[in-house]
Amino acid sequence: MRLSRRALLAATTAAASLTSAPPTSAAQPSRRRTGFENLAASGYEQLRGHRVGIVTNPTGITRDVHHIVDVMHTDPRVNLTAVFGPEHGFRGTAQAGGSEGRYDDPATGLPVYDTYLKSGQALADIFTTSAVDTIVFDIQDVGARFYTYIWTLYDCMEAAQLAGKRFVVLDRPNPVTGRQAQGPVLHREFATFVGRQPISQAHGMTVAELARLFNGEYLTAPVPLYTVLMTGWRRSEFYDAWDLPWVPPSPNMPTPDTALVYSGTCLFEGTNLSEGRGTTRPFELLGAEGIDGRWAAAANELELPGVHFREAYFAPTFSKFQGKTIGGVQIHVHDKAAYDPVRTGIALLVTAKKAWSGFTWRSDNWIDKLTGSTRVRTMIDAGASTDEVVAGWREELTAFRRIRKNYLLYR
Repeated sequence: MRLSRRALLAATTAAASLTSAPPTSAAQPSRRRTGFENLAASGYEQLRGHRVGIVTNPTGITRDVHHIVDVMHTDPRVNLTAVFGPEHGFRGTAQAGGSEGRYDDPATGLPVYDTYLKSGQALADIFTTSAVDTIVFDIQDVGARFYTYIWTLYDCMEAAQLAGKRFVVLDRPNPVTGRQAQGPVLHREFATFVGRQPISQAHGMTVAELARLFNGEYLTAPVPLYTVLMTGWRRSEFYDAWDLPWVPPSPNMPTPDTALVYSGTCLFEGTNLSEGRGTTRPFELLGAEGIDGRWAAAANELELPGVHFREAYFAPTFSKFQGKTIGGVQIHVHDKAAYDPVRTGIALLVTAKKAWSGFTWRSDNWIDKLTGSTRVRTMIDAGASTDEVVAGWREELTAFRRIRKNYLLYR
Protein backbone atom coordinates (compact mmCIF):
# COMPACT_ATOMS: atom_id res chain seq x y z
CA MET A 1 0.00 0.00 0.00
CA ARG A 2 1.38 3.41 -0.95
CA LEU A 3 1.86 5.82 1.93
CA SER A 4 0.32 9.26 1.63
CA ARG A 5 2.78 11.97 0.71
CA ARG A 6 2.08 13.79 3.98
CA ALA A 7 2.82 10.69 6.08
CA LEU A 8 5.94 9.89 4.09
CA LEU A 9 7.18 13.46 4.32
CA ALA A 10 6.79 13.38 8.09
CA ALA A 11 8.67 10.08 8.29
CA THR A 12 11.59 11.15 6.14
CA THR A 13 11.82 14.52 7.90
CA ALA A 14 12.04 12.73 11.24
CA ALA A 15 14.77 10.47 9.88
CA ALA A 16 16.70 13.46 8.58
CA SER A 17 16.54 15.25 11.91
CA LEU A 18 17.98 12.20 13.66
CA THR A 19 20.93 11.84 11.31
CA SER A 20 22.39 15.30 10.93
CA ALA A 21 22.94 18.64 12.49
CA PRO A 22 20.14 21.08 11.60
CA PRO A 23 20.72 23.25 8.53
CA THR A 24 21.25 26.92 9.23
CA SER A 25 21.03 29.97 7.04
CA ALA A 26 23.89 31.85 8.68
CA ALA A 27 26.64 29.31 9.33
CA GLN A 28 30.27 30.32 9.09
CA PRO A 29 32.46 28.42 6.59
CA SER A 30 34.19 26.56 9.46
CA ARG A 31 30.81 25.10 10.46
CA ARG A 32 29.91 23.85 7.01
CA ARG A 33 29.81 20.09 6.68
CA THR A 34 28.78 17.70 3.94
CA GLY A 35 26.50 14.79 4.67
CA PHE A 36 29.49 12.46 4.95
CA GLU A 37 31.22 14.81 7.39
CA ASN A 38 28.11 14.80 9.58
CA LEU A 39 27.83 11.02 9.30
CA ALA A 40 31.45 10.58 10.39
CA ALA A 41 31.03 13.11 13.20
CA SER A 42 28.09 11.05 14.53
CA GLY A 43 30.28 7.95 14.70
CA TYR A 44 28.46 6.52 11.68
CA GLU A 45 25.26 6.31 13.68
CA GLN A 46 23.05 5.34 10.76
CA LEU A 47 25.34 2.48 9.72
CA ARG A 48 25.94 0.75 13.07
CA GLY A 49 25.25 -2.96 13.01
CA HIS A 50 24.65 -3.06 9.25
CA ARG A 51 26.46 -4.58 6.32
CA VAL A 52 26.96 -1.54 4.12
CA GLY A 53 27.23 -1.06 0.37
CA ILE A 54 27.84 2.34 -1.19
CA VAL A 55 26.91 3.84 -4.55
CA THR A 56 29.61 6.37 -5.34
CA ASN A 57 32.23 7.58 -7.81
CA PRO A 58 35.38 9.75 -7.62
CA THR A 59 33.37 12.69 -6.19
CA GLY A 60 32.76 10.82 -2.92
CA ILE A 61 35.67 12.48 -1.16
CA THR A 62 36.51 14.15 2.12
CA ARG A 63 37.63 17.76 2.39
CA ASP A 64 41.26 16.58 2.33
CA VAL A 65 40.55 14.53 -0.86
CA HIS A 66 40.52 11.04 0.61
CA HIS A 67 37.84 8.85 -0.91
CA ILE A 68 35.12 7.97 1.57
CA VAL A 69 35.30 4.29 0.57
CA ASP A 70 38.97 4.22 1.58
CA VAL A 71 38.15 6.09 4.80
CA MET A 72 35.26 3.84 5.82
CA HIS A 73 37.06 0.66 4.78
CA THR A 74 39.74 1.28 7.40
CA ASP A 75 37.32 2.43 10.14
CA PRO A 76 36.29 -0.40 12.51
CA ARG A 77 32.97 1.34 13.19
CA VAL A 78 31.78 0.66 9.62
CA ASN A 79 31.18 -2.77 8.10
CA LEU A 80 31.62 -1.75 4.46
CA THR A 81 31.29 -4.84 2.28
CA ALA A 82 30.46 -3.68 -1.26
CA VAL A 83 30.69 -0.78 -3.73
CA PHE A 84 28.29 -0.06 -6.59
CA GLY A 85 29.65 1.85 -9.58
CA PRO A 86 27.47 4.14 -11.79
CA GLU A 87 28.11 5.42 -15.32
CA HIS A 88 31.84 6.17 -15.77
CA GLY A 89 32.57 3.71 -12.93
CA PHE A 90 33.42 3.84 -9.24
CA ARG A 91 36.97 5.06 -9.90
CA GLY A 92 35.87 7.10 -12.95
CA THR A 93 37.87 5.43 -15.69
CA ALA A 94 35.10 5.10 -18.32
CA GLN A 95 33.94 7.74 -20.82
CA ALA A 96 30.32 8.79 -21.43
CA GLY A 97 28.06 5.80 -22.02
CA GLY A 98 30.48 3.39 -20.35
CA SER A 99 31.21 1.71 -17.03
CA GLU A 100 33.90 -0.35 -15.36
CA GLY A 101 32.05 -3.66 -15.03
CA ARG A 102 32.31 -6.07 -12.11
CA TYR A 103 35.72 -6.29 -10.41
CA ASP A 104 37.45 -6.28 -7.04
CA ASP A 105 38.84 -2.88 -6.10
CA PRO A 106 42.67 -3.15 -5.92
CA ALA A 107 42.95 -0.56 -3.14
CA THR A 108 40.46 -2.13 -0.71
CA GLY A 109 39.71 -5.60 -2.02
CA LEU A 110 35.99 -4.77 -1.95
CA PRO A 111 33.74 -6.19 -4.66
CA VAL A 112 32.58 -3.49 -7.06
CA TYR A 113 29.27 -4.13 -8.81
CA ASP A 114 28.22 -2.35 -12.00
CA THR A 115 24.86 -0.54 -11.79
CA TYR A 116 25.03 1.30 -15.12
CA LEU A 117 21.88 0.79 -17.24
CA LYS A 118 20.50 -1.60 -14.63
CA SER A 119 17.22 -0.94 -12.86
CA GLY A 120 14.20 -2.66 -11.34
CA GLN A 121 14.49 -6.33 -10.42
CA ALA A 122 17.82 -6.76 -12.23
CA LEU A 123 19.41 -4.13 -9.98
CA ALA A 124 17.56 -5.48 -6.93
CA ASP A 125 19.14 -8.88 -7.65
CA ILE A 126 22.59 -7.26 -7.57
CA PHE A 127 21.82 -5.75 -4.17
CA THR A 128 20.61 -9.15 -2.96
CA THR A 129 23.75 -10.87 -4.27
CA SER A 130 25.93 -8.34 -2.45
CA ALA A 131 24.30 -9.34 0.88
CA VAL A 132 24.30 -5.77 2.20
CA ASP A 133 21.63 -4.51 4.61
CA THR A 134 22.01 -0.78 3.91
CA ILE A 135 22.82 1.05 0.69
CA VAL A 136 24.49 4.46 0.95
CA PHE A 137 24.49 7.01 -1.89
CA ASP A 138 27.14 9.74 -2.12
CA ILE A 139 27.71 11.30 -5.56
CA GLN A 140 28.14 14.98 -6.48
CA ASP A 141 25.28 16.14 -8.71
CA VAL A 142 25.33 19.18 -11.02
CA GLY A 143 21.68 20.26 -10.89
CA ALA A 144 20.40 19.17 -14.33
CA ARG A 145 17.62 16.66 -15.02
CA PHE A 146 19.58 14.92 -17.75
CA TYR A 147 22.69 14.32 -15.61
CA THR A 148 22.31 10.60 -15.08
CA TYR A 149 23.50 10.25 -11.48
CA ILE A 150 20.18 11.43 -10.08
CA TRP A 151 18.49 8.63 -12.03
CA THR A 152 21.06 6.20 -10.67
CA LEU A 153 19.79 7.43 -7.30
CA TYR A 154 16.19 6.83 -8.37
CA ASP A 155 16.90 3.38 -9.81
CA CYS A 156 18.87 2.34 -6.71
CA MET A 157 16.09 3.52 -4.39
CA GLU A 158 13.56 1.52 -6.39
CA ALA A 159 15.79 -1.57 -6.41
CA ALA A 160 16.55 -1.23 -2.69
CA GLN A 161 12.82 -1.23 -1.99
CA LEU A 162 12.37 -4.38 -4.08
CA ALA A 163 15.29 -6.06 -2.32
CA GLY A 164 14.16 -5.02 1.17
CA LYS A 165 17.18 -2.80 1.89
CA ARG A 166 17.53 0.46 3.85
CA PHE A 167 18.70 3.50 1.89
CA VAL A 168 20.90 6.33 3.21
CA VAL A 169 21.64 9.48 1.18
CA LEU A 170 24.64 11.65 2.11
CA ASP A 171 23.99 15.18 0.94
CA ARG A 172 26.31 17.51 -0.98
CA PRO A 173 25.80 21.06 -2.34
CA ASN A 174 23.99 21.70 -5.58
CA PRO A 175 26.91 23.52 -7.27
CA VAL A 176 24.63 25.89 -9.22
CA THR A 177 22.49 26.80 -6.17
CA GLY A 178 19.08 25.64 -5.07
CA ARG A 179 17.35 28.96 -5.68
CA GLN A 180 14.64 27.79 -8.03
CA ALA A 181 13.56 25.22 -10.57
CA GLN A 182 13.90 26.28 -14.21
CA GLY A 183 13.01 24.96 -17.63
CA PRO A 184 10.55 22.49 -19.12
CA VAL A 185 9.22 19.56 -17.12
CA LEU A 186 9.62 16.04 -18.49
CA HIS A 187 6.50 14.42 -19.99
CA ARG A 188 6.38 10.80 -18.89
CA GLU A 189 6.11 9.40 -22.42
CA PHE A 190 9.66 10.74 -23.00
CA ALA A 191 11.16 9.01 -19.96
CA THR A 192 14.69 7.61 -20.46
CA PHE A 193 17.86 7.37 -18.38
CA VAL A 194 18.32 11.12 -18.95
CA GLY A 195 14.96 11.71 -17.28
CA ARG A 196 12.90 9.08 -15.48
CA GLN A 197 10.24 11.29 -13.89
CA PRO A 198 8.55 14.71 -14.42
CA ILE A 199 10.98 17.18 -12.89
CA SER A 200 12.22 20.41 -14.42
CA GLN A 201 15.33 20.68 -16.56
CA ALA A 202 17.23 22.55 -13.82
CA HIS A 203 15.73 21.18 -10.61
CA GLY A 204 17.37 23.43 -8.00
CA MET A 205 17.53 20.63 -5.40
CA THR A 206 20.16 18.62 -3.55
CA VAL A 207 20.36 14.85 -3.88
CA ALA A 208 18.79 14.38 -0.43
CA GLU A 209 15.88 16.60 -1.43
CA LEU A 210 15.50 14.70 -4.69
CA ALA A 211 15.53 11.40 -2.79
CA ARG A 212 12.65 12.64 -0.65
CA LEU A 213 10.80 13.82 -3.76
CA PHE A 214 11.29 10.46 -5.48
CA ASN A 215 10.15 8.59 -2.37
CA GLY A 216 7.09 10.75 -1.86
CA GLU A 217 5.92 11.19 -5.44
CA TYR A 218 7.33 8.71 -7.91
CA LEU A 219 8.40 5.35 -6.48
CA THR A 220 5.74 2.65 -6.67
CA ALA A 221 6.34 2.00 -2.97
CA PRO A 222 8.61 4.01 -0.65
CA VAL A 223 11.98 2.69 0.49
CA PRO A 224 13.10 3.08 4.14
CA LEU A 225 14.97 6.35 3.55
CA TYR A 226 17.43 8.19 5.78
CA THR A 227 18.99 11.49 4.72
CA VAL A 228 22.17 12.79 6.30
CA LEU A 229 22.05 16.52 5.70
CA MET A 230 24.69 19.17 5.25
CA THR A 231 25.28 21.78 7.90
CA GLY A 232 25.33 25.40 6.81
CA TRP A 233 24.34 25.16 3.16
CA ARG A 234 22.26 28.06 1.85
CA ARG A 235 20.17 27.76 -1.28
CA SER A 236 21.74 30.88 -2.80
CA GLU A 237 25.29 29.54 -2.63
CA PHE A 238 27.37 28.47 -5.60
CA TYR A 239 29.97 25.74 -5.20
CA ASP A 240 32.90 28.09 -4.63
CA ALA A 241 31.30 29.38 -1.41
CA TRP A 242 32.03 26.04 0.26
CA ASP A 243 35.78 25.76 -0.23
CA LEU A 244 35.39 22.13 -1.23
CA PRO A 245 37.69 20.50 -3.77
CA TRP A 246 36.03 19.86 -7.12
CA VAL A 247 36.42 16.40 -8.59
CA PRO A 248 34.92 16.03 -12.08
CA PRO A 249 31.77 13.92 -11.62
CA SER A 250 32.24 12.77 -15.22
CA PRO A 251 35.02 13.30 -17.78
CA ASN A 252 33.24 16.21 -19.47
CA MET A 253 32.36 18.08 -16.28
CA PRO A 254 35.85 19.41 -15.46
CA THR A 255 34.94 22.50 -13.40
CA PRO A 256 32.03 24.11 -11.53
CA ASP A 257 31.89 26.57 -14.45
CA THR A 258 30.90 23.64 -16.67
CA ALA A 259 28.08 22.76 -14.28
CA LEU A 260 26.88 26.36 -14.38
CA VAL A 261 26.11 26.24 -18.12
CA TYR A 262 25.37 22.53 -18.51
CA SER A 263 21.61 22.55 -17.87
CA GLY A 264 21.23 24.79 -20.93
CA THR A 265 23.98 23.91 -23.36
CA CYS A 266 23.70 20.14 -23.01
CA LEU A 267 20.72 20.64 -25.34
CA PHE A 268 23.26 20.88 -28.16
CA GLU A 269 23.76 17.14 -27.81
CA GLY A 270 20.42 16.98 -29.64
CA THR A 271 21.78 18.89 -32.65
CA ASN A 272 24.49 18.46 -35.28
CA LEU A 273 26.64 21.09 -33.53
CA SER A 274 29.49 20.23 -31.22
CA GLU A 275 28.70 20.75 -27.55
CA GLY A 276 32.41 21.14 -26.87
CA ARG A 277 33.25 17.53 -26.05
CA GLY A 278 36.87 16.92 -26.94
CA THR A 279 37.93 20.40 -25.79
CA THR A 280 39.08 21.74 -22.44
CA ARG A 281 35.81 23.73 -22.10
CA PRO A 282 32.97 21.27 -22.82
CA PHE A 283 29.49 22.83 -22.86
CA GLU A 284 31.07 26.32 -22.81
CA LEU A 285 32.31 25.97 -26.41
CA LEU A 286 29.70 25.27 -29.08
CA GLY A 287 30.15 25.17 -32.84
CA ALA A 288 30.23 23.47 -36.23
CA GLU A 289 31.88 23.71 -39.65
CA GLY A 290 30.65 26.76 -41.50
CA ILE A 291 29.68 28.88 -38.49
CA ASP A 292 31.29 32.32 -38.24
CA GLY A 293 31.00 35.40 -36.04
CA ARG A 294 27.37 36.07 -36.98
CA TRP A 295 26.18 33.59 -34.35
CA ALA A 296 28.00 35.27 -31.46
CA ALA A 297 26.80 38.66 -32.69
CA ALA A 298 23.18 37.48 -32.81
CA ALA A 299 23.41 35.99 -29.32
CA ASN A 300 24.96 39.15 -27.87
CA GLU A 301 22.21 41.29 -29.41
CA LEU A 302 19.72 39.55 -27.08
CA GLU A 303 21.50 41.06 -24.06
CA LEU A 304 20.81 38.00 -21.95
CA PRO A 305 21.49 38.62 -18.25
CA GLY A 306 24.85 37.64 -16.81
CA VAL A 307 26.52 36.34 -19.96
CA HIS A 308 28.59 37.40 -22.98
CA PHE A 309 29.33 35.34 -26.10
CA ARG A 310 32.72 35.31 -27.81
CA GLU A 311 33.29 34.27 -31.42
CA ALA A 312 35.42 31.15 -31.04
CA TYR A 313 37.25 28.59 -33.21
CA PHE A 314 38.37 25.20 -31.91
CA ALA A 315 39.25 21.64 -32.98
CA PRO A 316 37.70 18.86 -30.86
CA THR A 317 40.03 15.94 -30.15
CA PHE A 318 37.10 13.49 -30.05
CA SER A 319 33.32 13.36 -30.54
CA LYS A 320 31.66 15.59 -33.20
CA PHE A 321 34.05 17.19 -35.73
CA GLN A 322 37.04 15.34 -34.29
CA GLY A 323 40.27 16.89 -35.56
CA LYS A 324 38.49 19.61 -37.59
CA THR A 325 38.68 23.33 -36.90
CA ILE A 326 35.16 24.65 -36.43
CA GLY A 327 33.58 27.97 -35.58
CA GLY A 328 31.07 28.93 -32.93
CA VAL A 329 30.78 30.65 -29.58
CA GLN A 330 32.31 30.49 -26.15
CA ILE A 331 30.03 31.32 -23.23
CA HIS A 332 31.46 33.73 -20.67
CA VAL A 333 29.29 34.06 -17.54
CA HIS A 334 30.12 37.34 -15.80
CA ASP A 335 27.25 37.41 -13.27
CA LYS A 336 26.37 33.96 -11.94
CA ALA A 337 23.45 35.21 -9.87
CA ALA A 338 21.76 36.83 -12.89
CA TYR A 339 22.54 34.05 -15.37
CA ASP A 340 19.70 31.76 -16.46
CA PRO A 341 21.27 28.66 -18.06
CA VAL A 342 18.09 27.14 -19.50
CA ARG A 343 16.87 30.36 -21.12
CA THR A 344 20.38 30.93 -22.46
CA GLY A 345 20.46 27.43 -23.94
CA ILE A 346 17.16 28.04 -25.73
CA ALA A 347 18.37 31.42 -27.02
CA LEU A 348 21.49 29.79 -28.43
CA LEU A 349 19.43 27.15 -30.23
CA VAL A 350 17.14 29.84 -31.70
CA THR A 351 20.03 32.04 -32.87
CA ALA A 352 22.10 29.10 -34.17
CA LYS A 353 19.24 27.97 -36.38
CA LYS A 354 18.86 31.49 -37.80
CA ALA A 355 22.58 32.22 -38.19
CA TRP A 356 23.68 28.91 -39.74
CA SER A 357 21.84 27.26 -42.62
CA GLY A 358 23.38 23.89 -41.80
CA PHE A 359 21.59 23.57 -38.44
CA THR A 360 19.72 20.28 -37.95
CA TRP A 361 18.41 18.23 -35.05
CA ARG A 362 19.80 14.76 -34.45
CA SER A 363 17.86 12.28 -36.56
CA ASP A 364 16.67 10.37 -33.48
CA ASN A 365 15.14 13.58 -32.04
CA TRP A 366 17.33 13.25 -28.95
CA ILE A 367 16.44 16.86 -28.21
CA ASP A 368 12.95 15.66 -27.21
CA LYS A 369 14.46 13.33 -24.59
CA LEU A 370 16.61 16.16 -23.24
CA THR A 371 13.83 18.74 -23.07
CA GLY A 372 11.18 16.23 -22.06
CA SER A 373 8.69 16.69 -24.92
CA THR A 374 8.42 17.70 -28.59
CA ARG A 375 7.55 21.29 -27.66
CA VAL A 376 10.98 22.96 -27.79
CA ARG A 377 11.92 21.34 -31.10
CA THR A 378 8.63 22.03 -32.86
CA MET A 379 8.38 25.61 -31.60
CA ILE A 380 11.91 26.46 -32.74
CA ASP A 381 11.25 24.83 -36.10
CA ALA A 382 8.12 26.97 -36.40
CA GLY A 383 10.16 30.16 -35.87
CA ALA A 384 9.25 30.86 -32.24
CA SER A 385 11.34 33.37 -30.30
CA THR A 386 13.19 32.58 -27.09
CA ASP A 387 10.45 34.28 -25.05
CA GLU A 388 7.75 32.25 -26.77
CA VAL A 389 9.55 28.95 -26.19
CA VAL A 390 10.14 29.75 -22.51
CA ALA A 391 6.50 30.79 -22.06
CA GLY A 392 5.44 27.39 -23.39
CA TRP A 393 6.48 25.55 -20.23
CA ARG A 394 5.35 28.14 -17.68
CA GLU A 395 2.27 26.29 -16.38
CA GLU A 396 3.96 22.91 -15.96
CA LEU A 397 6.96 24.53 -14.26
CA THR A 398 4.68 26.34 -11.80
CA ALA A 399 2.99 23.03 -10.96
CA PHE A 400 6.34 21.30 -10.41
CA ARG A 401 7.56 24.13 -8.18
CA ARG A 402 4.54 23.59 -5.92
CA ILE A 403 5.39 19.90 -5.52
CA ARG A 404 9.12 20.58 -5.12
CA LYS A 405 8.48 23.00 -2.25
CA ASN A 406 7.23 20.15 -0.04
CA TYR A 407 10.59 18.38 -0.11
CA LEU A 408 13.12 21.20 0.40
CA LEU A 409 15.36 20.83 3.45
CA TYR A 410 17.37 24.07 3.49
CA ARG A 411 16.67 27.80 3.46
